[in-house]
Amino acid sequence: MRTITLINGDGIGPEISEAVVKIIKASGLNINWELQTAGTDVIEKEGTPLPKRVIESIKKNKIALKAPVTTPIGKGFRSVNVQLRKELDLYANLRPCKNLPNVKTRFDNVNIVVVRENTEDLYAGIERQADENTAESIKIITRAASERISKFAFNYAVNNNRKEVCVVTKANIMKLSDGLFLNSFRAVAQDYPQVKTREILVDNLCMQLVQNPAQFDVLVLPNLYGDIVSDLCAGLIGGLGVARGANIGEDCAVFEPVHGSAPDIKGQNKANPSALLLSAVEMLHYINEHSYANKIENALYKTLAQGFCTADLGGTCGTKEFSDKIIENL
Repeated sequence: MRTITLINGDGIGPEISEAVVKIIKASGLNINWELQTAGTDVIEKEGTPLPKRVIESIKKNKIALKAPVTTPIGKGFRSVNVQLRKELDLYANLRPCKNLPNVKTRFDNVNIVVVRENTEDLYAGIERQADENTAESIKIITRAASERISKFAFNYAVNNNRKEVCVVTKANIMKLSDGLFLNSFRAVAQDYPQVKTREILVDNLCMQLVQNPAQFDVLVLPNLYGDIVSDLCAGLIGGLGVARGANIGEDCAVFEPVHGSAPDIKGQNKANPSALLLSAVEMLHYINEHSYANKIENALYKTLAQGFCTADLGGTCGTKEFSDKIIENL
């Protein structure tokens, strides 16, 4: 039996974690969940939203499923998500965006995978106050990180029967930094002749995504563009409430939804567990439990196709009722 770290988060985190664990158990797959608490609920006792024990658990088990965790604003704590990525060198952010049954969107044929470099670029937050009227933010792009994320994108394409990888930059303006990312991509592409390649500027990409998203397959982007574009793509399929995500490194991987902890509906049986469940599906594929992953995803799709969903998607189901219906459809 595999042991996996479960970070059940705060806000709605514990509710949706309980639902997802219940669904996975009902599928017939036995997992030993090593529960780790994090977020605002542990600060008073442990002085940090991300205790060291959480990091050690992930390092030991190599895999984690993580519910939303709140980072307190204005209290000097670093983002839990950013800290996890740094501590574990989770260099690849993976965001598959695919239409779900009965979830109304502007487009019906979206099936895009966003691969975002996760460790550098402007998003790393290296800033300084040059003087009282001037602030500087430093954009760092390295060949090593750019080649590593490009290889990840091409390997994902090959392993998942994807036809094209499109690199997204603003290399016409930032000729050195984005130019290095683009040239690193081109060098890596030579090793994958079976995969088509495409190059696009990030502003053009955003326009094309809201006109004809079906033309795109796998996108690979530097950190900041990836952060923005992945949320845009989530909007194409119904919003963050149905968006799956993963942060993957050489040794460890953390699978998580990208939505927040929604403390305003905590404990009210209103939360939608779909994004965490789909993130768990990605996790099961990652550990080669493909049959269980497909079984769970199909049960979710069938449930949505039958018209059962939570209030955020226009339905009347509570968290528990929705989860029970998914289990019925297993």
